Amino acid sequence: MIDYVGANRLTLLKNGEQYFPALVAAIDGARAEVFLETYIFADDQTGSLIADALARAAARGVATHLLIDGFGGQDFAPRFREILSKAGVEVLVFRPDVSPWPPWRQRTRLRRMHRKLAGIDGAVAFVGGINIIDDYDTPDQTPPRYDYAVRIEGPLAARVRAEASKLWTRVSWATFGRRWPGFAGLAGRAPRPAIPVGSIRPGGQRVALVVRDNLRHRRDIEEAYLELIEAAREEVVIASAYFFPGRRFRTALARAARRGVNVTVLLQGKVEYRLLYYASRALYGPLLLVGVRIQEYHRSFLHAKVAVFDGRIASVGSSNIDPFSLLLAREANVFVDDAEFAAELRASLHEAIENGSLAIPRRRRRLPFLLRAQTWISYRIARLLLAFYGYDRQH
Repeated sequence: MIDYVGANRLTLLKNGEQYFPALVAAIDGARAEVFLETYIFADDQTGSLIADALARAAARGVATHLLIDGFGGQDFAPRFREILSKAGVEVLVFRPDVSPWPPWRQRTRLRRMHRKLAGIDGAVAFVGGINIIDDYDTPDQTPPRYDYAVRIEGPLAARVRAEASKLWTRVSWATFGRRWPGFAGLAGRAPRPAIPVGSIRPGGQRVALVVRDNLRHRRDIEEAYLELIEAAREEVVIASAYFFPGRRFRTALARAARRGVNVTVLLQGKVEYRLLYYASRALYGPLLLVGVRIQEYHRSFLHAKVAVFDGRIASVGSSNIDPFSLLLAREANVFVDDAEFAAELRASLHEAIENGSLAIPRRRRRLPFLLRAQTWISYRIARLLLAFYGYDRQH
């Protein structure tokens, strides 16, 4: 069961154009502490914007923590290291060893920190799918990236803060003082207590934070999706940048479509990772045959990981519907039980479906031989990788 918390105030943020100004404003308003987690921290105008905001916060005495992933953030700019170090920002790197050798370490190499969240003073939080990267830096694609985040005020902000603090502490202990060159002395102190939740301005929306890790919460995000798909009676709309669901997820979608639920999946129409792109298309046929509607987004680069169920419950977060997100990486999604919020996200998704995507026909013409071969080979390789990384048969 999804553990909803009431009395929250939420704001849906579309793309970096809305997200980054809101994040900077919250950091600039911080009085005690800032936690920021991101998979990618790019060396661009947006990276500079956020690094400067973090530095300003630390310089005025705010305990400022930045956690970046060792793989996604492996190109973290030396100039940012210097700026943050001088200001007193504490920085940690999640699993910095990303070397492909020795081969026997590959099974754990993909256990990345893919979350994108922030907690400010335990009173304001952000959760979504947006990395610290310029929306308009999309080589070979039409900008901006299409993505979402949520700004949260209320009791759930304290939960986001607690989750960020817990991971920060674990990573700090795990590294035992080891840092990237230039990071010595930046991290390791215990986080300060959050500002009491009683100072938070209450709202009326129910929301739950659902995380995925490799300990107690290995399947929590997937189980939340399955619970809501099984309960749906009218409509399920899912947008996912990367889509390679396991058998249970595909079966849930098929069952929903068979009982008359309008199931729509909005997927990336642009090629980024060829193996996953073509492997996922091997799954189209069975889903289309049972009535699942598949739309490929072409207007820009789709990076969203969101869903709406029966126009009442919505999900926004970092988790794709693929093995990396559902079975390996650390992820964070919020599930919102609020008709007004769900309606806003649903309207945005339907606009993208109607004006920025192309429908995959239920009965497609026979694909050219080379394309069929590429799809089949990609699917088989993907399945072999699933076996190598130890996924169980239901996936």
